[in-house]
Amino acid sequence: MPILIALVTGANKGIGLEIARGLGAQGATVLLGCRDDHRGKKAAAELIAEGIEAQPIELDVTDRISILSASAEIEARFGRLDILVNNAGVSLENGAKPSVTDLTAVRRVYDVNVFGVIAITQAMLPLLLKSQRGRIVNVSSSLGSLGWTADPELSATFPLMLGYNSSKSALNAITLQFAKELRGTPIKVNAACPGYCATDLTSHLGPRTARQGSMTPIRLATLPDDGPTGGVFNDDGPVPW
Repeated sequence: MPILIALVTGANKGIGLEIARGLGAQGATVLLGCRDDHRGKKAAAELIAEGIEAQPIELDVTDRISILSASAEIEARFGRLDILVNNAGVSLENGAKPSVTDLTAVRRVYDVNVFGVIAITQAMLPLLLKSQRGRIVNVSSSLGSLGWTADPELSATFPLMLGYNSSKSALNAITLQFAKELRGTPIKVNAACPGYCATDLTSHLGPRTARQGSMTPIRLATLPDDGPTGGVFNDDGPVPW
């Protein structure tokens, strides 16, 4: 079986780095998609020191030229892509209530968390279709679950973040749309909820580690051929829409 080629966006730190580490530990060649080339090289060097085949690739998910350049580079070097993990994400609202949330911040969140995912997936899809077992994993959040958010008890601890939470609801819908289009192909498309992890995104307040948060994305990225598609999952199984 050929070595798997995996691209992880936002991979220079946190959950993204741990996803890359986990996939690399299973023998995949991991491409670390990072906006900052210096940070990408530093993260790749860390993984290489652990015996992982890791390579940085400069990638800004909000920049069309950057995305097309990365796609062309992957095609030239590898000819295909087996795994795409859309991990890059931002939250910029700082606890503001929906009634006073800055629309500029919401648009920026959507640029990365929603439109960035669509753009990356569209650009990488021709390469994924060349794989015998393509996998797409969108890193989502339980905060995007409409079912849980609508339950007063379950969502009692959910923070009010108009842009971030709704962007993850949109991401779940995007996951369904791509999964529907790609049924009948070897590609499986799923979303993963890593849980509340201590990362830069959460100001390191979460009770889970980034490594713990990487487990479900890694599992979905390496699903067997009879695995699910078009779902949202956490460590315990399916997450309600």
